[in-house]
Amino acid sequence: MTTLTLIRHGETDWNRVGRIQGTSDIALNETGRQQARDTAAILLDRMDPSLPVAVAASDLSRARETAEIIADELGLPTPHLYPELRERAYGEAEGMTGDDIEARWGTRHASDVPGAEPWPLVRKRAVRGVRKVARDVRALTAPGGASVIVVSHGALIRELVRHISHGDLPDPATRLPNGGGYTILIERERLRLVDAVAH
Repeated sequence: MTTLTLIRHGETDWNRVGRIQGTSDIALNETGRQQARDTAAILLDRMDPSLPVAVAASDLSRARETAEIIADELGLPTPHLYPELRERAYGEAEGMTGDDIEARWGTRHASDVPGAEPWPLVRKRAVRGVRKVARDVRALTAPGGASVIVVSHGALIRELVRHISHGDLPDPATRLPNGGGYTILIERERLRLVDAVAH
């Protein structure tokens, strides 16, 4: 059994002004770095001291740096990076605000614009990514269990939670905050949602 705590990266300047990031490689700002430190403190209280802990992340810099800060705060090894955990590609909407998107395409939904990665592909990639993380960690810790902190992106985490909950969660009206997340269990090939990580 592997416990994965999925965490959304800290804030960037694009987050602050409402620009769509997608696969654009935008760095954390100082607020985002503090959010990473705050999240590390929350995770310290939640970690099972009987399990080895690893850190993994998307290879985009905002997730990578968040993971590095968390690992440093918790005294854990350098995070392993996984391109499969990258944010959804939003095509021509990347760098735009909701107002920009509405002015150009008549909709505020970035998912409806040319070049956006289809949701079913995001879901497959997210499931493949967390399973790969779990396999890699189990190879190092078997036969015992392990705990992994996985830093990724809001849309990818939400789509993974939708998959696990059969569409019941998360509430479409709520947005996953920077530094917030969910804990899931992977038992063989089964994924199960445990709880939310409040931030």
